[in-house]
Amino acid sequence: MKSTRLSLLLSGGLLLFGATAGAQTKQETGGKPMPADWIDQDTGHKVVRLTPTDGGNGSFYFHNNPFLQGKASEGDKMVYYHTDERGKQLRLVNLKTRQVEPLSRYFAKVSGEIVAPKGRDVFYQAQDTVYATNVDTKKTRRIYVFPKDFPGNITSLNANETTIAGALGGEEAREILRKYPAKSDFFNRIYDAKVEHILFTIDTKTGKRTDIYKENTWLGHVQFSPTDPDLLMYCHEGPWHKVDRIWHINIKTKQNKLVHKRTVEGEIAGHEFFSPDGKTVWFDLQKPRSVTFYLAGADVKTGKEKLYQMDRNEWSIHFNVSPDQKLFAGDGGDAGQVAKAPDGMWIYLFRPEGDKFKSERLVNMKHHGYKLEPNVHFSPDGKWIIFRANFEGQEQVYAVEIAKASS
Repeated sequence: MKSTRLSLLLSGGLLLFGATAGAQTKQETGGKPMPADWIDQDTGHKVVRLTPTDGGNGSFYFHNNPFLQGKASEGDKMVYYHTDERGKQLRLVNLKTRQVEPLSRYFAKVSGEIVAPKGRDVFYQAQDTVYATNVDTKKTRRIYVFPKDFPGNITSLNANETTIAGALGGEEAREILRKYPAKSDFFNRIYDAKVEHILFTIDTKTGKRTDIYKENTWLGHVQFSPTDPDLLMYCHEGPWHKVDRIWHINIKTKQNKLVHKRTVEGEIAGHEFFSPDGKTVWFDLQKPRSVTFYLAGADVKTGKEKLYQMDRNEWSIHFNVSPDQKLFAGDGGDAGQVAKAPDGMWIYLFRPEGDKFKSERLVNMKHHGYKLEPNVHFSPDGKWIIFRANFEGQEQVYAVEIAKASS
């Protein structure tokens, strides 16, 4: 492991997030191998590749926090997935130095995407087993093993880091997924089947699993509030125009609450996520579908909604909000997405102005294949937007600086 770690540290390089390895040139982004950093010729913003090109590398889903605060002056760290001929593992990249080190061993498949910023553990799942690895000591402990008759998947950790949550679909839903692995094939089938789904929790200390909610419909997108340890958000999966999607449940009282109710024929709402302070749930809102586009925010306590409108090209598959909640980001989309945008393949920065967004294009994504969703995150200091892309031919993780590069 020591020799492997050393080689990874060397391959990660020693370039600072904001440093310059030489004269940066303006270049078209993608369609060819790129240098470690460059200026996007269409936007004037600096782009850096955070991951070494020794395999495929993927960042976390947009609402899963991948960051850990650095100790002293070492720089904040980000957890990501690495894949090569040996399998898949979790790795850490230092956002200040771009140094990389392995976190987990290799698995055939690993998932979970759960970071505990206080305990400095990363929770993940390989097959039927849930593990936690400490980012400082690299010690790993086994948290839970799913029984064969309950092959659940973990997705979120609560604010006090005592409870993991996840969901499990019934056998009929699992059989549909096995038989029809493409989303276009399984999506309506699982929704129409009305199979029982279960929300569950696992105690991170004792490993005790508790089934907290059951419903004969497709449940998913499970995520805890970042501040309220008892508040769990989940969704009714399926065609968005057929479901009131976004729900909360209190894991202690079991009280359920609908976050947003559709009021217009063909209205859709989804890809929901919490604000950093846990006071707002943000979501993509279209009233109706593919006609008018908003990012909507619902107050967790009152339900009062705030809407920011955008145009068709600005619509994004996923949105995110900065740590200070003053800026938003979006990952755009190609013409095959719901917005049918003729010119939407960009990484966007959004500044609220009244009830609308004023957009700024940060990265031209015309060479990116949007079957791989970029899933934007703001860096912990709020100065960069981090995303994944395949515009060099292989999936890697990149960051674009919000401030324009000096000319």
